[in-house]
Amino acid sequence: MKKLIVFDLDGTLAESKSSLDAEMAALLTALLGIARVAVISGGNWPQFQNQLLSNLPLGERLKDLYLLPTCGTKFYEFDAGWKLLYSEDFTAEEKVKIVSSLEKAIELAGFKPERLWGEAIEDRGSQITFSALGQQAPLQEKKKWDPDFARRKKIKAILDSYIPEFSVRMGGATSIDVTKPGIDKAYGIRKLRDILGIGIPEMLFIGDALFPGGNDYPAKEAGVLSIQVRDPHECKRVIEAILAC
Repeated sequence: MKKLIVFDLDGTLAESKSSLDAEMAALLTALLGIARVAVISGGNWPQFQNQLLSNLPLGERLKDLYLLPTCGTKFYEFDAGWKLLYSEDFTAEEKVKIVSSLEKAIELAGFKPERLWGEAIEDRGSQITFSALGQQAPLQEKKKWDPDFARRKKIKAILDSYIPEFSVRMGGATSIDVTKPGIDKAYGIRKLRDILGIGIPEMLFIGDALFPGGNDYPAKEAGVLSIQVRDPHECKRVIEAILAC
């Protein structure tokens, strides 16, 4: 039995930008009864609150839950309330360069959508995220836009040439995350190792984007035993198997 089970959020524990359903909330609560659990996502803290915490019951088990928004550049733990241990934000100059580069890459790739649901580029402090259809786009529209990642791979390739000093990863259903160099889910895994004192061989990572270029892949590269799932439904079956063991 692994000491720490680490999850991606969007597409793994919940559908993109959607809350946990009751079955997933119950399974996670049961898992917290036998192991420590962490969630690493490109999403910012409000997304964790809305998608994850709003459907989890309050109680002593939350002390064994660790939350790492924006790929581990922020770290929250529970101690009579959620406490922020650190936040590693961009400078104002870095933000300007990333946003302008994103705008150029999107235009050059030629994938401007007919409609946006909310802002396409979001400043998350320690991460800049591009959401092709906007932050509030309906899930069904997002699933149709880039199911094979081809559009985002083209944008990423252009963006990599503009800002090679930053890390560019694809995440969620329509998003691209830009962080400081070396900031990805491997960074979050190492933060968990250092803060919790749990060795990487004692961890298990579960995510839906464990392919090269996917934003879960760095966790696998860090040496964590990893399980790829297609969606939250398959993730539930994996959690059930862990509980059964």
